[in-house]
Amino acid sequence: MRKLKAKRNNDNVKELLDKIEDAARKDKNLMPLILEAVKSYATLGEISDTLRKVFGEYKSSVIL
Repeated sequence: MRKLKAKRNNDNVKELLDKIEDAARKDKNLMPLILEAVKSYATLGEISDTLRKVFGEYKSSVIL
């Protein structure tokens, strides 16, 4: 993972993650931006963390 992050264009990845966050806040189509981020070697964790900032994390409720 360290080698990947060292080789990729981190400025581009950051810019794409910012675009994903902005699009998520504006309820726009995320898939083209996510695909572009993946092609730029953004990790699943980075993309997921970006989306969690906007949408939060699902927690199921237990009903007994």
